[in-house]
Amino acid sequence: MTEPFLEGPSPYLQHLGAALTDWRADFARFELDLGPEHMNRHENPHGGVHASLLDTAMGFAGCFTGDADDKLMALTLSLNVQYLSRPKGTRLIAEGTRTGGGKSTFFAEATITDETGELIAKGSGVFRYRRRG
Repeated sequence: MTEPFLEGPSPYLQHLGAALTDWRADFARFELDLGPEHMNRHENPHGGVHASLLDTAMGFAGCFTGDADDKLMALTLSLNVQYLSRPKGTRLIAEGTRTGGGKSTFFAEATITDETGELIAKGSGVFRYRRRG
């Protein structure tokens, strides 16, 4: 991917510490290095961290235009999360894929793994397109 198609992270993603590492048609990847601020009282990543990464990866997967001046946005209509495992490593990798849709809505799926390949969570969602205005 070339630099002009990258967007700067939103304030929320900056706060979370997530970075966009790949973005192309129907696909997006975000990565996050885990720190103490991401942990729940059991010293595992809080479920909200997983939900945020899945939602963001899926939303971006459906919004790549290839044109930095033609930004497409998405609103989450439905988000489903399956929590499967605890990470063995210290980096979460969320990969989202657009799986279908039409003119105004799209469907997507995503996974979160860690750098060891452990599958941590899966998600699916329905999103509505909107143009930045």
